[in-house]
Amino acid sequence: MKKELLLVGGGGHCKAVIDVIEASGEYTIAGIIDHPEKIGETVLGHSIIGSDHDLEILFTRYTYALVTIGQIHTSEVRKTLYARLKNLGYSLPVIISPNAYVSPYAQVGEGSIIMHHSIINAAAIIGHNCIINTRSLIEHDARIEEHCHISTGAIVNGGTHVREGSFIGSNAVCKEYVETKPNDFIKAQSLFKGYS
Repeated sequence: MKKELLLVGGGGHCKAVIDVIEASGEYTIAGIIDHPEKIGETVLGHSIIGSDHDLEILFTRYTYALVTIGQIHTSEVRKTLYARLKNLGYSLPVIISPNAYVSPYAQVGEGSIIMHHSIINAAAIIGHNCIINTRSLIEHDARIEEHCHISTGAIVNGGTHVREGSFIGSNAVCKEYVETKPNDFIKAQSLFKGYS
């Protein structure tokens, strides 16, 4: 029997996550958590069954949950939700698209999602609660710390260190063996050469 998974956040990123979960076939979606006024609405056919206030009581029925709110300007909302779910005792699985490639020599932290056609190469390390978005490339020996979003089509080259809470924009390229600052924001289509 498939494990039931709560999705916390019902916006656009949630839709993309639903697509990955359904393609992977490992979990069934138990329901979505969003704002109280949205309870009863659906997202791609899945019901919004509660709000943040219901997470404690829902833990009596469900073991698994995933943060499905996106991240652009700040990771604070995702960090807060992740910490709340952990404190309540939920297990936060790793979700990997069947259309992605993750090297057996790579590591992916709990609560992270690897989306369609992403590549995680040998000896790369992905921290917990990260979004590795569609068609992004994480090269060998790169380290992505916790609560980061590597956006669509971004390239993180070999040995690069992306610090906690950072956002790498769509089609941005990080030069090899450079390091971001914590909570950094690398613009879409930019070339990040590090800080001198």
